[in-house]
Amino acid sequence: MIRVAVIGAGHWGPNLITNFHTSGRSRVARVVDRDKARLEAAAQRFPDVAFGTDAGEVFDDTEIDAVVVATPTSTHFELARRALEAGKHVLVEKPLADSAEQCEALCELAEKVNRVLMVGHVFVYNDAAERVKEYIRSGDLGRVYYISMLRTNLGPIRVDVDAAWDLAAHDISLASHWLDAWPISASATGGSWINEGIADAVFATLRFPGEILVNLHASWLNPRKAREITVVGEAKMLTFDDVNLSEPLRIYDKQVTEQRSQAAFVDDFSAFRMIVREGDIRVPHVSMSQPLKNECEHFLDCLLNGEKPRSGGAEGLAVVKTLEAISASREAGGSLVEVGIK
Repeated sequence: MIRVAVIGAGHWGPNLITNFHTSGRSRVARVVDRDKARLEAAAQRFPDVAFGTDAGEVFDDTEIDAVVVATPTSTHFELARRALEAGKHVLVEKPLADSAEQCEALCELAEKVNRVLMVGHVFVYNDAAERVKEYIRSGDLGRVYYISMLRTNLGPIRVDVDAAWDLAAHDISLASHWLDAWPISASATGGSWINEGIADAVFATLRFPGEILVNLHASWLNPRKAREITVVGEAKMLTFDDVNLSEPLRIYDKQVTEQRSQAAFVDDFSAFRMIVREGDIRVPHVSMSQPLKNECEHFLDCLLNGEKPRSGGAEGLAVVKTLEAISASREAGGSLVEVGIK
């Protein structure tokens, strides 16, 4: 039985506590939060768990096997570092840390102490998202041209990170998981209206190997909650609506082909014609389990069976490097910035 400590009992923390406490392979031994009201609320739901305000008690407890960090991004590095140094396996909510330098340090430390370091990129554990990866990998969509990713809502508004770091981290990890590659470059723009210097909406374009473009729209200042993705391929197209739990995927048998005569190459553009094929729309059945539960169970698989994390430290580092490139481009007025992932 894996003994788990959860640091952070805010918005996401109780969900993590629930999943690890009811797994059957783990139980939550301690929960830490500086907010006593949150602790009291959590204590009512989980009366058999020890609660406290001092994270040091977690690191000093030799019976704790793993630590889950669900706190503001600015605290991730220090808490994860202390947990690893104490010999604990670590699951950190996204993003892994607030700089690539800190991420690299955590990756090196995890390797040194031989402990699992995993990041909560929860969308790569979504059943519908995995089905999209299968369609892309099988070649069913043909060559992928571009992916458009929309992630908006009205709040919650952060003060420690901007909308890209809070929201687009999901889409960067997901697109990279689908394409089995990392972004080469980024260009971005955005606007700050609520808190000076913190972008409430970010529009970014990532260039992947194979000339694949991924466009991101992330905003916590929007009247509509949207989690919509479009994948445009040479042979077919696909939409993924994570808000639609009953029919999240649609496959469009649509295609654009070109027809040229020899005259087209002697400046007779009338001989150039695009042919649009309108085929059927298919709604595949997807048996949806809970992505967070899948993520937590995968973390336990890594601890108990030695599996490699699907969203490990290296993946967390790559996402943060991409976010840094997005931030640098936005600050430079949209200039193209190399991501620099090796």
